[in-house]
Amino acid sequence: MSKKRTVERKTAIKNSIGRIIIFGLLVLAQLAGFIILFILLGNKFPSLDILMRALALIVALGINARDHNGVFKLIWVIVILIFPIPGLLFYVLNNYSSSKHKIKKRLEKVDLMVFSHLNYNDDVFVEFKKEDPARASNARYLRSFDFPIFEGTDIKYYPVAYDCYKAQIEDIKKAEKFVYLEYHAIENKEAFEPLHEVLKEKAASGVDCRVLYDDVGSFLFINSDFIKVLESEGINCNAFNPAYPFVQLFMNNRDHRKITVVDGKVGYTGGYNIADEYFNIVNPYGHWKDNGIRIEGPAVESLTAMFVEMWNFADLKRKDDDMLVFDASETAQAVKENGYCVPYCDSPLDMEPIGENVYLNMINNSQEYCWIMSPYLVLSDEMARALQIAAKRGVDVRIMTPGIPDKKVTYGVTRSYYNMLINYGVKIYEYTPGFNHSKTFICDDKCAVVGTINLDFRSLYHHFENAVYMYRTDCLPDIKKDFIDTFEKCRDVTEKYSRRPNIFIRFFKSILRLVAPLL
Repeated sequence: MSKKRTVERKTAIKNSIGRIIIFGLLVLAQLAGFIILFILLGNKFPSLDILMRALALIVALGINARDHNGVFKLIWVIVILIFPIPGLLFYVLNNYSSSKHKIKKRLEKVDLMVFSHLNYNDDVFVEFKKEDPARASNARYLRSFDFPIFEGTDIKYYPVAYDCYKAQIEDIKKAEKFVYLEYHAIENKEAFEPLHEVLKEKAASGVDCRVLYDDVGSFLFINSDFIKVLESEGINCNAFNPAYPFVQLFMNNRDHRKITVVDGKVGYTGGYNIADEYFNIVNPYGHWKDNGIRIEGPAVESLTAMFVEMWNFADLKRKDDDMLVFDASETAQAVKENGYCVPYCDSPLDMEPIGENVYLNMINNSQEYCWIMSPYLVLSDEMARALQIAAKRGVDVRIMTPGIPDKKVTYGVTRSYYNMLINYGVKIYEYTPGFNHSKTFICDDKCAVVGTINLDFRSLYHHFENAVYMYRTDCLPDIKKDFIDTFEKCRDVTEKYSRRPNIFIRFFKSILRLVAPLL
């Protein structure tokens, strides 16, 4: 990378960090004001302080009785009992604010307008169930959330993200009707340039080009003029959940999806964003390992619906008659391809951890092996137990994590789970050349998932995500080969972390685990 590009990148990061600091300080100032006000009132009116503490105890007992993940209940109970005023304030904002209720209603309305128009052929599930009842049960679970099961869809796996990105651009060049792109992070730098050029050309020729990005995810990469520039070129652009310096907990729920759809016939998804580091143009964390898949056929319909859902949901003030319409009649024709697939997505607003449950079902049904790539390993009790039991059943459970971290605190939490998994027979590998950002499961040469869903609380509980569940598709051997090839570039740390750490390290890990749901 040239000296000029290095200086430009450092300047952009410096400016973005400045925006984040100012934003954070304004939010903290508002919270501090609320807390100070309650403390002053409590000191002036002792009965109010007693009332708040009694209320904190009642709320804590109520939280413990709720049917939620145990880790989330624990941290809420601790915070509310130790810090009654700020704890109750955060809990009310997070669970009972009128703004969040309106946002949930909005999403439900958009989903009804979009997913109810998908083409469902439940005869496909009947065939699937005859072939493999255990794996079909996962597809049936997804079908209960209006995600159709497809056959006749060609899926090509790319172990190198840049190869997938190049194929994506070539398909966009052939677009005739529309091009939809949705990414957590877009960087207006070298990686984006070829995509930007082809989008400008297509928009000029009358193709409906739309770009949706997450405002916080792209904070370090683009400035406020990005939307204006694209709009001036005929490219519709929107930022999901813009970050405003006002207290509202929905800002914690980000769009982490990565979707490209061309004419409803070809689609792409996977782990990579549109930024230089994902394609190794720059290497802040060593070599970046990422992947993607190209989908052609009927299943692209679901990816189209997911984009339309988020595009309409992104602008909360958009009127019903001004929403982007999802046309299920444009479904691509079936192609010759083995197996079944189910593209699906997950939302933090419906209280159903679909992404985690799909992973759990795969682990629980595995018989021979279950191999996992994830950049982060921040596990719920349910996920940790499933991995442990699978290994005890004799399943070859392997987890691949990065060798070089992008976030040191999260990396510390990731490593804190190694010992408890290894003691049950799970094998841990760290990607030596750098950062492994792929989010991929494969089990028994039969089923796999490729998508955006990390094994951490952010992805499983806080973000909007997407992935594709596959069974006996022709790309499974390529996915397995990528695992085998990448294992050779990893260090096996199973033996290193098999020994029980000393009491001080265990105490530190306990603290890290406690705050894990917030990471």
